[in-house]
Amino acid sequence: MERNKDYQKIMEREKSFPKDLMYFKFCLYGFLKNLRFFDPFIILFFREMGMSFLNIGVLFSIREISTNILEIPTGVIADAYGRKKSMIAAFISYLLSFAIFYLFPNFLLYSIAMVLFASGEAFRSGTHKAMILEYLRIKGIENMKVEYYGHTRAFSQLGSALSSLIALSIVFLSGSYRPVFLFSMIPYVFGLILMFTYPSFLDGEIPEVKGVWKERIKRRFSSTLRDFGRMFTKREALRAIFNSSLFDGLFKSSKDYLQPVLKGQALALPLFLHLAEKKRVSVVVGIIYFFLYLLTSSASRNASKIVKKAKSITAAINTTYIFGCVLLLIAGFFTFIKIYWVAALSFILFYIVQNFRRPMNVAYISDNISHKTMASGLSVESQLKTIIMAILSPIIGYMADKFGVGIALVIISVVFSLLLPVVAVSKPE
Repeated sequence: MERNKDYQKIMEREKSFPKDLMYFKFCLYGFLKNLRFFDPFIILFFREMGMSFLNIGVLFSIREISTNILEIPTGVIADAYGRKKSMIAAFISYLLSFAIFYLFPNFLLYSIAMVLFASGEAFRSGTHKAMILEYLRIKGIENMKVEYYGHTRAFSQLGSALSSLIALSIVFLSGSYRPVFLFSMIPYVFGLILMFTYPSFLDGEIPEVKGVWKERIKRRFSSTLRDFGRMFTKREALRAIFNSSLFDGLFKSSKDYLQPVLKGQALALPLFLHLAEKKRVSVVVGIIYFFLYLLTSSASRNASKIVKKAKSITAAINTTYIFGCVLLLIAGFFTFIKIYWVAALSFILFYIVQNFRRPMNVAYISDNISHKTMASGLSVESQLKTIIMAILSPIIGYMADKFGVGIALVIISVVFSLLLPVVAVSKPE
């Protein structure tokens, strides 16, 4: 304990944290995990496959409902049996999902692929953050959560930036969005290998139980669930989770509508007129997403500066919530009147706000949840997020088909901005 206190004082004096082997492994994980070459083109891919916006919304909803069902059980499994095993299971599920998307272009099979993708999300979400937080706890530098997680998340966004350029090249050369799923399997194989190198001490405090194997399973889950249940007695823990979940649900349900906005802008530009439509769109979308993720990487890295300017983490969280809703409203309005460059700029700022918020939210939630059930607690946050996304995705898709993408975004941003008084956070207990 004394050693950890001394270590913490040194880090505080140097205004830094240990950039050791685990720091680089955490960063590499985020980098590889975000090499999802399909991300900048996912809606355009489904449209190429003949899907309506409602069909796309239903597929997203299947993914989120499946994640919802699996979220808490996988979080409890991670806390009870080991986070490392959960991460390995996550990467295997992702790889199976990508294979189906590439090989079998069919709505029913896409639904199965979405369930497998959801399984990967459920095993991963909350679990890796819990491993990072466990590492910081062991090192005695929990007070640097925002800075540390912001740095590792910045590498994730750099991965997304590089992913956009690679995805651009894949679509440009192949003339199709489909191969992006095949190439996405390569970094995920390396991610799977990386998980095997993680040390076992990041599994957290796995409860020791004796007896026959059935009894051990029962006692282990009982011990974890007791700690898990105590979390719901804390008002601020619940507010922290709801605030994060609502905004993230809104962001993830609406963020991909940047793609049709960019498509409209690409076709309106008097550039690359000698290229086929899909190639013109791929160039514009890929380049914009590249710079977008460079900006979000910088945002994550500098999240702690926003907290300092806002005087407190709670003020920063509440301010960025309403600011994000306003930006989405502006994006929707200018999409409706077909001034796409303003809509695209508002979307980009919306992405930046989300990446300022995420390190803050993780730090604030961790201040209100026991480290023993960190994976479970963050899984609750992810589960609420998936509920919101499961409901929102088909609603936004229906409104986009019926009234247009712009009106759909305006309506949903107004609704969510009115919810701030209910989920505004205050000083941690």
